[in-house]
Amino acid sequence: MKTNFPIVLLLMIAMSSCTRTNPFLQEWDTPYGTPPFHEIRLDDYKPAMLAGIDAQKAEIQAIIDNPQAPTFENTIAAFELSGQLLAKVEGVFFNLAESDSTPEMQAIEEEMTPLLTAASDEIFMNPAFFARVKAVYDNRDVLDREQQMVTKELYETFVRNGVALDEAGQARFKEINTRLASLSQKFGTNLLAENNAFKAEIGISVSNYPDYMTSTADRSLREKAFKAYSSRGNNGNAYDNNEIVLEIMKLRTEKANLLGFPTSAAYLLDDKMAKTPEAVDAFLAKIMDASMRRAKEEIADMQEIMDEDVAAGRLPAGTKIAPWDWFWYAEKVRARKYALDEEQTKPYFQVDSVRKGVFYAAEKIYGIHIEEAPDVEVYNPAVKAYKLTDADGSLLGIFYVDYFSRDTKRGGAWMNNFRDQYVDASGRDVRPIIVNVCNFPPESPSLLTVDNVTTAFHEFGHALHGFLTRCRYRTVSGTSVARDFVETFSQFNENWAFQKEILSHYANDYRTGEPIPDELVAKIVNALKFNQGFTTGELCAASILDMKWHEMTAEQLAAFTDAASIRAFEEKVCQEMGLIDEIIPRYRTTYFNHIFNSGYSAGYYSYLWSEVLDKDAFEYFQQQGIYNPEVALKFRQTFLEKGGSEEPMTLYEQFRGAQPDPGALLRARGLQ
Repeated sequence: MKTNFPIVLLLMIAMSSCTRTNPFLQEWDTPYGTPPFHEIRLDDYKPAMLAGIDAQKAEIQAIIDNPQAPTFENTIAAFELSGQLLAKVEGVFFNLAESDSTPEMQAIEEEMTPLLTAASDEIFMNPAFFARVKAVYDNRDVLDREQQMVTKELYETFVRNGVALDEAGQARFKEINTRLASLSQKFGTNLLAENNAFKAEIGISVSNYPDYMTSTADRSLREKAFKAYSSRGNNGNAYDNNEIVLEIMKLRTEKANLLGFPTSAAYLLDDKMAKTPEAVDAFLAKIMDASMRRAKEEIADMQEIMDEDVAAGRLPAGTKIAPWDWFWYAEKVRARKYALDEEQTKPYFQVDSVRKGVFYAAEKIYGIHIEEAPDVEVYNPAVKAYKLTDADGSLLGIFYVDYFSRDTKRGGAWMNNFRDQYVDASGRDVRPIIVNVCNFPPESPSLLTVDNVTTAFHEFGHALHGFLTRCRYRTVSGTSVARDFVETFSQFNENWAFQKEILSHYANDYRTGEPIPDELVAKIVNALKFNQGFTTGELCAASILDMKWHEMTAEQLAAFTDAASIRAFEEKVCQEMGLIDEIIPRYRTTYFNHIFNSGYSAGYYSYLWSEVLDKDAFEYFQQQGIYNPEVALKFRQTFLEKGGSEEPMTLYEQFRGAQPDPGALLRARGLQ
């Protein structure tokens, strides 16, 4: 499509010196169009993003100026193909800003985030563009189903972004969006600094906290680590997140109010599967009740062992289980009940072997092929690149594996796209470039816990959702589905991690090559349902805390003034949900990156919501034969290929032939 973007200006921006062209402003002559990381410099990002903003602005104007009546092709499809330069730059920059960041990159992010937000607002508050979109939306019955979903998504984006507001309302909406973008970015930057401060103080990374608490016998050291971990972002220093949280919540609520919603939760859930805060609250309450009943039993088991330590003189009389004791004594109970010691299992889960198992499971179930891609450049020496092809040899995509923790990487694990899948203007199926990022121990050999192994399978489940997609439009391809649906496929993939057939292909002692013994596998499988009162409870508690923040009205939020009011709120919420004193939410407010910097606002419940679908689907696999190729093909074609091109529950019912059974989650976790 022709645009009126000034070519001369583009060329001027491209030339950062008399001898060098900005790599983002030229075609990448690289294997599979992957980023040429060695050519990209810090000073390339800003001019390329500005050029991308201007290019998309011109592309949108060309759509508006089209004298022909609005159609799907000249309006919706044209928009889908716009912004490719900007997507190219953002795909590299924001991935590296999370996994390979530097203070210089953080400064660019801080400067550019408001500009990018403003550019997006300019598009989705443009009344002339909206008029064309609405004309297509009003006549969407003539479109095929994927086109209908793309049109619906674009139309609702306009509506949810305030296109119907008056001039003053739109101006305020833009101000809010710009400020929220800056605040979220600052929250994440602060948390990275706090995570590094935790490492400096305790001597371990945040990601290794569970292992440290499980293996550290000195109770005073565990207490110190717990307090440092649970106070991140709440230390009254330059990286304190309390004021940021309060401003974010007040602005989110004001934004929801401008659109006619009473709370930000009501606004944020309106386009999700759950639809209403009330539905989420009722769902979480049942899980919390079941998990706390089990957690109280778990405390009793742990207290018995602690009492033995008291009797032996290792602890003072009257010592009771505290939050910093849970990992240590839970491991003692597990060793006693299941005779399972992670030090026994770790030698079988060396990181390269686990990666092999993750790949083998996908190859066996979906018939794909994965091989190293040594000709593909990576952005860090610790990263490896792979090529995925289908059974017929066609390319599925390029995959980066970034498994090891480092100071420039934020905590946690995630999947993201460097490039989305879509069909371009020439009809070519552009295949995705995807990354899995984890924080596994970087030492050699890197030996993984059972939880680490599960994480590797989880994140590759997201990647499979991205690689196997067969959509035409970026808006609905891959993981572009409702937030409370997207975790279904990552969690579903966890089910394969400890299946005997899969284990036989990867779980070998890294020292001897001996396969993992059947009796050890049995212990792992049995132990997976152990400690679920705690595990489910801390996850559910964080989900409820998220909801309670976003269910507050503007009047209620006005009463919050400082860190003390946030702490009082957390304590009140935990008491009302029935969370026992020995457990804290998985994420407390000031380090809850999911909801303040990663798009899970009023959406952290989606892990549990999706798990109902995942476990119900896996029960179906078990009934039909877990390696039944027909069932696997149906799962692939119904879900993984479709992305967001159909309503989630419609897809689920097509696969399962029924509504999901909520009891599947409780059964899988041993809580029912």
